[in-house]
Amino acid sequence: MLLRIQADTDPALLTALAAHLAEKHVRTERIGDVLLLSGDTWALDAALLQALPFAADVQRTESPCPLASREQHGENTVISVGNAAFGRDFVLIAGPCAVESEEQIRAAARAVKQAGGQVLRGGAFKPRTSPYVFQGLGAEGIRLLVRAGHEAGLPVVTEITDPSQLPLFDGVDILQVGARNMQNYELLRCLGKTDRPILLKRGLSATLTEFLLSAEYLLKEGNSRVILCERGIRTFETETRATLDVAAIPLLKKATHLPVIVDPSHAAGQAFLVPPLALAAAAAGAGGLMVEMHPQPRSARSDARQALSAEDLALLSRQIRALLPALP
Repeated sequence: MLLRIQADTDPALLTALAAHLAEKHVRTERIGDVLLLSGDTWALDAALLQALPFAADVQRTESPCPLASREQHGENTVISVGNAAFGRDFVLIAGPCAVESEEQIRAAARAVKQAGGQVLRGGAFKPRTSPYVFQGLGAEGIRLLVRAGHEAGLPVVTEITDPSQLPLFDGVDILQVGARNMQNYELLRCLGKTDRPILLKRGLSATLTEFLLSAEYLLKEGNSRVILCERGIRTFETETRATLDVAAIPLLKKATHLPVIVDPSHAAGQAFLVPPLALAAAAAGAGGLMVEMHPQPRSARSDARQALSAEDLALLSRQIRALLPALP
């Protein structure tokens, strides 16, 4: 059950209410201007709660994700970062899988800007399946990414893999939680206490409910600026790196008010598959794309096979712009 309270409510009144509800085996937790009630809420009279002088609204919910659920939040959440408005406009995020050098990331930033992208991506801490491959430049990669992006007039997004890294991310505009960390609950709790947008990627084997519950961890800690990213799930198919779950896009949009974008690069695993998957995602209602591009794809130290060139990115951007007006 959710009890929305007036912003100027006396904390003493809320303390008294919490003590009264505890006697009825109901726990209360304040998240902004919402009291989340859990436990034996079936025994509570919603009309009596609504009559409280500081109550703005009372809602029962059957959803396991009350804060992420569209049932409780009908309007799309809009998250503004630079010139990008996730949840309102179509947003193109692009850049290399990994920051490799100052020259490389600055060239990528210029290409993304020229193609009409609104956000620059680039990995600094790279969780890789093999311990013997390039793991990223770490703190130096963040510094180079932030400088290149801001010089080009682009906000930046990069992945954080451990709560201890957070002080290194001061200049980063969007913090990314990768697929491998979707259920790293300690990391989610930590990032939920920040006020920066979080781009949460779906785990390789996660159901949509599990995906939304991970978002709920962030929301429960007070961070309402959560962006969901479908990036393909593991199936029996071996011709692609993963299987892009296109059905997840409308299902998520129906279930949640949070913005939903798609990473076709990790689903494809091959550059020639990225544009058709990207167009399919846009046609299915995705609110944006996160695409890997590299100034010199063949020399990329990470995910070279799936990286678009600057020319490929510019062409895809034109195709997306041509498609969007035709969509309902």
